[in-house]
Amino acid sequence: MRPPPPSLVVFDLGGVLVRIARSWDEACAAAGVPRRPGADVTSARLTRDPWVVAYETGAVTREAFLSGVAASTGGLYGPEEVARVHDAWLIAEYPGLPALFDALDAAGLPTAVLSNTNEAHWAAMYPSAGASPRFPTLARVRHPHASHRLGVRKPDAAAFRAVEATAGTSGAGVWFFDDLAPNVDAARAHGWTAVLVDPSDPVTVMRSALAAALR
Repeated sequence: MRPPPPSLVVFDLGGVLVRIARSWDEACAAAGVPRRPGADVTSARLTRDPWVVAYETGAVTREAFLSGVAASTGGLYGPEEVARVHDAWLIAEYPGLPALFDALDAAGLPTAVLSNTNEAHWAAMYPSAGASPRFPTLARVRHPHASHRLGVRKPDAAAFRAVEATAGTSGAGVWFFDDLAPNVDAARAHGWTAVLVDPSDPVTVMRSALAAALR
């Protein structure tokens, strides 16, 4: 069954609008921090995950997060190195993003962001007034939502409800783009039209899907 045309377009950030490091080792390379064996294995990632979740829901400060992640590496990295790696995680806007938003504006479609993120990354993507933006197209999003502000992360349905409450719309007319299958599955279960994107070229996927929906 063909989904209805969009009444609201919702984007994740990392891997959808913003190119990010896809691993600890990749972020180390971007930060100029040595890649030390053992920091990017599955067990290490599982040990870091609770700190990531806590920071992305606003439950801990940046200082606690950095210290916790450093401790989770078993002494491989100190808090200052973790900070450099974390800050290097955000790379750049994807090419073609301004043209995508031009098309959405021309179609009269409101937009939103729903991202599992943290205060430091959010401040980099949405800097204070007067600062030079690294990700200028993000300012065109009408309804930006971040997990650390909401106190809840995707795929929790409460995150989707927060977007609906702000935008004043719900159901299958809400089109959602994310690069993680659990978030896409949860959005579909919530009643949204959700599309899984490939983080290697998400803009092409999104433009194609939206163009087909608006025919």
